[in-house]
Amino acid sequence: MKKFISWNVNGIRACMNKGFTEAFDSLDADIFCLQETKVQPGQIDFAPEGYHCYWNYAEKKGYSGTAIFSKEEPLGVHYGINQPFYDNEGRVITLEFNDFYFITCYTPNSQDGLRRLEYRMSWEDFFRQYVLELDKAKPVIYCGDLNVAHKEIDLKNPKTNTQNPGFTPEEREKMTTILDCGFTDTFRFFYPDTENAYSWWSYRMKARERNVGWRIDYFICSERLNEKLEGAKIHPEIYGSDHCPVELLINI
Repeated sequence: MKKFISWNVNGIRACMNKGFTEAFDSLDADIFCLQETKVQPGQIDFAPEGYHCYWNYAEKKGYSGTAIFSKEEPLGVHYGINQPFYDNEGRVITLEFNDFYFITCYTPNSQDGLRRLEYRMSWEDFFRQYVLELDKAKPVIYCGDLNVAHKEIDLKNPKTNTQNPGFTPEEREKMTTILDCGFTDTFRFFYPDTENAYSWWSYRMKARERNVGWRIDYFICSERLNEKLEGAKIHPEIYGSDHCPVELLINI
């Protein structure tokens, strides 16, 4: 059985000073993914023993970025989604293994006033096309901060957030579309009705203390892997970022 972890660290260098290494070691994942690393090459020296390390950096300094640490060496590594206009922010890394593809993803935020919603919608379409093309060859597992609470159950205050980034009808529909293409939200596979299960909390108004949060970090897999799923978990007890790690257990 494999354990996979995904965590938006909101700046890996800051998170390193808030217990990141201890959390990394204690979770002992077979694959550990990061989003929003906010570093450039040479700015951090984190190469955990026993892992193959892959980083995708944004061109803009202090912005975006992803990383994957894998105990098993993949057959191949690919950065981006084959769209130069969208691949300069370091948002996607794909590892190919014998039996599946594994992707970490940091979906663009639509931002205040939804000023980047159009960019986000277009990116979603290209990302879905990319994933579906891989899925023709092998099952896909993708994870990360997807910047959307899919259903009302996935955030504390749905009624007051319908026009806020991450819970607009447009963003939620994009999630529905890819799931309808034959993919599974693995947390909801195990916990379809569980409320108050969140992976991100605003730094404002003691939101985390009051558990006023959103579930926007996911593991999504091809439906044909459903029979191999063993468990899913959110780790709100782990601090260091405004997000917490999320976990998938799978026999693969």
